[in-house]
Amino acid sequence: MDPMILSEINGNVASIGYGLAAIGPGIGIGIIVGKTAEATARQPELRGQLQTTMFIGIAFTEILTLLAIVTGLIFGGTA
Repeated sequence: MDPMILSEINGNVASIGYGLAAIGPGIGIGIIVGKTAEATARQPELRGQLQTTMFIGIAFTEILTLLAIVTGLIFGGTA
């Protein structure tokens, strides 16, 4: 088989992997924000503490997403 075709297939599979790596954290951030809004509705006086905790959680989730993408780029290599 032609090496050029194999590298194109490998690149397409890697792109799908990167997309799948971003779906999980996207869902996680949605859950984090939704639960924070729910908690704020229940106890409005804790709004500041809840927002701080939410932003920390979002930051960790985004870091995991970036790590997944960077790891794929570093170890993905060429065929």
